[in-house]
Amino acid sequence: CFQNTVLVWVPCIYLWLLAPFYCLHLYCHDHGRIKMSCLCTAKMVLGFLLASFGFVEFFYILLERGQEIQQHMVFLLSPIIRSMTVILALCIIQLERIRGCRSSVFLFLFWILAVVCSLVPLRAKIQLAMDEGIASDIVRYIAFFSYFTIQLAQLFLCCFSDQPPEGKTILEKNPCPVKDASFLSKILFWWFTGLAVKGYRTPLQAEDLWTLREEDTSHKIISELQQDWTAECAKIQKQEKALASVALGSRLPDQAQLLRKLQKEQSSGFVLLRTLARNFGPYFLTGTLCIIFHDAFMFAIPQVLSLLLDFMRDEDAPLWKGYFYATLMFLLSCLQSLFNHQYMYTCFTVGMRVKTAVMGLVYRKSLVINSSARRTCTVGEIVNLVSADTQKLMDFVGYFNAVWLAPIEIALCLFFLWQHLGPSALAGIATVFLIFPLNGFIAKKRSKLQEIQMKFMDGRIRLMNEILNGIKILKFYAWEKAFLEQVLGYREKELKALKKSQILYSISIASFNSSSFLIAFSMFGVYVMLDDRNVLDAQKVFVSMALINILKTPLSQLPFAISTTMQAMVSLRRLGKYLCSEELKVDNVSKASLSSDGEDVVIENGTFSWSAEGPPCLKRINIRVPRGSLVAVVGNVGSGKSSLLSAMLGETEKRSGQVTVKGSVAYVPQQAWIQNATVQNNIIFGREKLKAWYHRVLEACALLPDLDILPAGDATEIGEKGLNFSGGQKQRVSLARAVYRKADVYLLDDPLSAVDAHVGQHIFDKVIGPKGVLRDKTRILVTHGMSFLPQADLILVLVDGEITESGSYQELLGRHGAFADFIHTFANTERKDSVIHRAGSRRSNARLSMVDFMPFSRDLSQEQLIGGDTTNTNLQNMEPVTETDQEQVPEDLGRLTEVDKARTGRVKLAMYKKYFKTIGLAIIIPIVFLYAFQQGASLAYNYWLSIWADDPVVNGTQIDNDIKLTVFGALGFVQGIAIFGTTVAISICGIIASRHLHMDLLMNVLRSPMSFFESTPSGNLLNRFAKEIDAIDCMVPEGLKMMLSYVFKLMEVCIIVLMATPFAAVFILPLAVLYAFVQSFYVATSCQLRRLEAVSRSPIYTHFNETVQGASVIRAFGEQSRFILQANERVDFNQSSYFPRFVATRWLAVNLEFVGNGVVLAAGILSVMGKSTLSPGIVGLAVSHSLQVTGILSWIVRSWTDVETNIVSVERVNEYAETVKEDKWTKEFSSLSSTWPQRGTIEFQDYGLQYRKGLELALKGITLQVQQREKVGIVGRTGAGKSSLALGIFRILEAAKGKIFIDGVDIAEIGLHDLRSRITIIPQDPVLFSGSLRMNLDPFETYTDEEVWSSLELAHLKTFVSNLPDKLNHECSEGGENLSLGQRQLVCLARALLRKTKILVLDEATAAVDLETDTLIQSTIRTQFEDCTVLTIAHRLNTIMDYTRIIVMDRGHISEMDSPANLLSQRGQFYRMCREAGLV
Repeated sequence: CFQNTVLVWVPCIYLWLLAPFYCLHLYCHDHGRIKMSCLCTAKMVLGFLLASFGFVEFFYILLERGQEIQQHMVFLLSPIIRSMTVILALCIIQLERIRGCRSSVFLFLFWILAVVCSLVPLRAKIQLAMDEGIASDIVRYIAFFSYFTIQLAQLFLCCFSDQPPEGKTILEKNPCPVKDASFLSKILFWWFTGLAVKGYRTPLQAEDLWTLREEDTSHKIISELQQDWTAECAKIQKQEKALASVALGSRLPDQAQLLRKLQKEQSSGFVLLRTLARNFGPYFLTGTLCIIFHDAFMFAIPQVLSLLLDFMRDEDAPLWKGYFYATLMFLLSCLQSLFNHQYMYTCFTVGMRVKTAVMGLVYRKSLVINSSARRTCTVGEIVNLVSADTQKLMDFVGYFNAVWLAPIEIALCLFFLWQHLGPSALAGIATVFLIFPLNGFIAKKRSKLQEIQMKFMDGRIRLMNEILNGIKILKFYAWEKAFLEQVLGYREKELKALKKSQILYSISIASFNSSSFLIAFSMFGVYVMLDDRNVLDAQKVFVSMALINILKTPLSQLPFAISTTMQAMVSLRRLGKYLCSEELKVDNVSKASLSSDGEDVVIENGTFSWSAEGPPCLKRINIRVPRGSLVAVVGNVGSGKSSLLSAMLGETEKRSGQVTVKGSVAYVPQQAWIQNATVQNNIIFGREKLKAWYHRVLEACALLPDLDILPAGDATEIGEKGLNFSGGQKQRVSLARAVYRKADVYLLDDPLSAVDAHVGQHIFDKVIGPKGVLRDKTRILVTHGMSFLPQADLILVLVDGEITESGSYQELLGRHGAFADFIHTFANTERKDSVIHRAGSRRSNARLSMVDFMPFSRDLSQEQLIGGDTTNTNLQNMEPVTETDQEQVPEDLGRLTEVDKARTGRVKLAMYKKYFKTIGLAIIIPIVFLYAFQQGASLAYNYWLSIWADDPVVNGTQIDNDIKLTVFGALGFVQGIAIFGTTVAISICGIIASRHLHMDLLMNVLRSPMSFFESTPSGNLLNRFAKEIDAIDCMVPEGLKMMLSYVFKLMEVCIIVLMATPFAAVFILPLAVLYAFVQSFYVATSCQLRRLEAVSRSPIYTHFNETVQGASVIRAFGEQSRFILQANERVDFNQSSYFPRFVATRWLAVNLEFVGNGVVLAAGILSVMGKSTLSPGIVGLAVSHSLQVTGILSWIVRSWTDVETNIVSVERVNEYAETVKEDKWTKEFSSLSSTWPQRGTIEFQDYGLQYRKGLELALKGITLQVQQREKVGIVGRTGAGKSSLALGIFRILEAAKGKIFIDGVDIAEIGLHDLRSRITIIPQDPVLFSGSLRMNLDPFETYTDEEVWSSLELAHLKTFVSNLPDKLNHECSEGGENLSLGQRQLVCLARALLRKTKILVLDEATAAVDLETDTLIQSTIRTQFEDCTVLTIAHRLNTIMDYTRIIVMDRGHISEMDSPANLLSQRGQFYRMCREAGLV
């Protein structure tokens, strides 16, 4: 009766009850029709067969058994109900097909129920057939067996998914297989297997990865999130304004203001969390459901164990019960695994989307943040928001549920323990409450230590960033050691905090790992002591132990979850603060379209400042710029010229007034911002390429000769921040970018300062001047070049942020004001050395000189030269022909930066060897012994428990409880001590190793030659110092700890199971083989994925870095959307390798846990088989331990891959050990006198030099002698090899041939620091490091304060510095950004004055300075370095007219060399250059 009623009805009731809801669900979610496929047809055919069976049976019963039916209506109803249900199932299959459902969970569960319910009748039928023989009722048997077979077939078909709906075929290159996966494949992650196999055969490449699913792409995620966030931000700002208006009425005390600021940060973080929750919450909740199911199954297992041990005790229980319990435990374990991993998968997916979202928001924010907010955070900090803080949020998503679930799990465990042991369970609770505060306290201390450690790490990374940015200066000044000390200072403090934190962590780990013992000890102890009648039998002991093992998970997760949540809150606050920071106001500049009234830029009564609170940098500005005019802005260093252009761009805070700009804008910043891309991409900057116009722009900007020199022409890649380009080339590329735009208004911030005089003249004539390409455009030019002023339509003179005079050149001269005096003084300095004073004759000269100047002007086409004028090529009649470039440049010719490459294959053993060698064998062997000892103790106390449980009960009590308890306690205590020892030892080892590795890395990087930094993006190097060193600090030792402890734990479990049932070896061996097989597949794939992910991370940060630095240029050109797209692509590319990485972990874990559950099944079934011989105690021991196997297995693999993937960090840090290094810094036994060089003579003997192997020589056979105290000027076109001479003298580049002698000593024979510290250079781009001004002048603190002050006085900085509040301790910001460019140049001069060596090299040092400062510098150099040898690489020829000798360089040769007067009389190249500059 049971078989024919309940078992038939269960699946039917399930289907009929839930079908309406399911149909409603299908009705709401339409995915398009699916065509009838073979799969669907097969399901229908089998379904009709099943239904027909029911009807056949119904009629068969009617005919055969008609007389019995009166009593048993049920027998008639069952087949009918069954058939109707199957027909309903068929209808649902059709409905699913029409609504586009490809794989049905609903029907899968129905068929599983049906098959499971048929198992009991199946067993009964087989039993009956064996007893009576089949013949008795052959029709019924055949009918039943075929019915059962068809049900199995339906279940099997349900495991596959149907084809995609019509019209939904997506043409992606490599779509993610999860879309096509069936329900079963999804829950077991079998859809990943393809990639795992591929990765096992050959190392994965980027092109093997799947395309991101649409719902994971940046575009989709951010477009939805952005609107929400903008709305929320607006609300916050409204509240801000309301508060601010209240606060203005009453000045708040400082504390209250601080409180308000903190509240604002808190609330912005909370709002960010809310916005993220609104977007990703619903999907996250499905995961939360899974984890709740997982908990239910987890708690069911100990109950089944209890039943199994009951069965073992009960002599008369039927065997099938035992098998049933064993199988039930296996099933529950499997379900628990499935739900757990579904939950983890959801968490990771949500985490990944949160990361994408936050990165996108931060990136978009950094494009609109205003300058005062931008100054509060360095580039490093912004990149940190994207790298570190997003990671914290991802961890938070994974651990958030533990915060509220763990306490519930703990409560449930204690409830069940109470059931078993009564009030003694309270002792367990007491223990938990003892362990908890201890760990809470430790967690708190650790988070403090972590903050300290992060602070030092931030400092170290910031310093590294600056070192990498200013590496050229460090090498020139031989300052590496000073900065090395600074970095190591930070590092030591960082490691000190880490060490403390690790020791605390070890206490915490030891107390956790001993927690199960402590709880058991207290509970059993109290239980036995309370009453002699309390007997510990197997059931009590091992069910309690199983519950305690469950209890450990939430206990260990809770503090971790809480600390992760705390960290996430800090990160949310930081992100919220940044994302809510002030943006540029749209109304700073009112944009208008071009109109006919003819004034393109109008500023009325404008007052501007850099920050809302700060002093105004421009006051009472009134400007009207007519269409098509050329406006020159002049003034001293720091008088606000650049700020004026920023005001027109809307980069500054507008305090009052009105700014209007009509038409499109192009902007050339003072310091050229160059992207790490090809020359062509830098110039075209996102527009399409018009070939003729492009060529004309190159020609006008004098770039053609440079492109001839470059290895791949305009396809040459420019290094990061334009490393491999000279200052002049960068500036011209930056100018070309603006000219190519064809904008209406051009804002040019001193673009001519970094180029040579004649190139500057050329560019002025061809681009900016009245006959240049831009002659019809509105041009606002900040300049220091006097010679250009007569051609300006309007000149604005700025003094301290105010326009003191404005008018044309003649008007201003006529007024005899400040400007006229200024011009006269400079006209006089330029007239020295019998240079004819000229005012208007300059223009005709320039025209002629261009023709004389043939060797230099290959960039002027023949016709234009002969035509003598360029009016015929007007902008308007430029044909917009888009021609595709036919000639293909070979790809790697112009490549400069090495892309961070992913190594392939498994990690070499050598890496492990290197890591362990750094630690030393002496420490490693004792650690392994400690581990073995610790696990031995654990095994002993568990075995002791099983013996205790089997102890016979005499008169209702057990004997010698005290001794048993004492032994148990002692064993457990020993284990705890051993755990503490091992964890501390490993942590200390990790710190030893990471200290060595960081030191090696730092030395390797600092000792690399300049060419290394040009070809390695600083992003890659910073990544090594931040991410990889962090991994070596924390992750590697962490992984090793876990791996070792779990490997030994696994050995313990295997020993216990084998002790109980030796026959289990038959099961365990094949399972072990399977395990190894699956793991080898996984590790190969996972490591490669991890590497690909790490490699694709660098470009995100490099791009971020670039964008933050060039934000003003990107805004000026209106290219924000293109950069946002690029950022999206880079983030998506990174996520496409991150996604398969975490799926791989799930795939492995699910499949492994089935292996582990096999051990549970084996232990259970073998125990039932050996019921007669085994005692309940040993069975309890074996089964309760086998339950832990699944967890242990997945942890081993996880920690193994963690170690393997993090050892990759050792590999990557070690990469730079193999690169080329510079010569030694100091040579031992060198016979160099401490006063060398005394005379300062320099001799070149047939000297040649090349930038990289394979390129042609930059200097070819230079032979030259410079006498002591001689002043030599070096001139020549850009790229002629002027700067190369300086690089050669400093051995930044080593000689390709020939030698250089200084005071008769071959410089190749002495140490680099000996050489570089004894000669001085004032370099082209003035670089300052963040730190005090004093540190920037004298990092080794070798000079007294008086000496420093006198050098500042000579550099004309004394008044400026003494007015600063902190004087010499004035903090320079990153890159010295809080000083103007001119002031930075003067600081560099002060450095040179402080060192006062016999040889001084000036490299284009006068580039960024106005004429007044320039005169100061020149006179200082003339007086202070009178008895030194001075080599000047000059741009302004007037500065070197009184030098003793001039060297004219041309394409790496010396083409002329003599005193200025003689060279002029020879009428050679130098004469032409002077005439070109208007000096003759």
